[in-house]
Amino acid sequence: MKYLIVGLGNIGPEYADTRHNIGFMVLDYLAKKYEGNFEVSRHAFVTEIKTKGRIFVLVKPTTYMNLSGKAVGHYLNSLKLPPEQMMVITDDISIGFGKLRIRAKGSPGGHNGLKHIEQTLGHGNYPRLRFGVGDNYSKGKQVDYVLSKFSEDEQPELQTLIEKAADSAIAFGTIGLERTMNQYNTK
Repeated sequence: MKYLIVGLGNIGPEYADTRHNIGFMVLDYLAKKYEGNFEVSRHAFVTEIKTKGRIFVLVKPTTYMNLSGKAVGHYLNSLKLPPEQMMVITDDISIGFGKLRIRAKGSPGGHNGLKHIEQTLGHGNYPRLRFGVGDNYSKGKQVDYVLSKFSEDEQPELQTLIEKAADSAIAFGTIGLERTMNQYNTK
């Protein structure tokens, strides 16, 4: 069985390790853990990892967040996978820092990357993992907040949370979505 795991983020050193790039950070961890090497491919950095009898294609779109659907559409089509075999990992400001919320489908909830994926696919029926980054910003400063690095207070927990999110992506492909949601969703 093959699964597509898409981590959303923006390319470029100015975006590295920012809240908006948590999807990239989770995929970087997975690639390192399972000895995958990202290569430049169409619309994305891509690698394949193998574990527990499954193949996971990891995709970090190079289209910038607002055009993430280009990479998603391309890889779903080229791998001939249904959307149910894809998980999109993204940041979410409406969820407290460190909380994970996995869903089988949903709305973009104001997230431009998810909006473009929904526009590209014509629906929102695909699994997603929303990684809570909190909402500790002043009115009108949302963009600055998501494009900033995690705070000193958040740093000690961050690596453990990235590992937990990565483990949930692997669980999605090995034990199924329902059991993964029961095991990894946090209140």
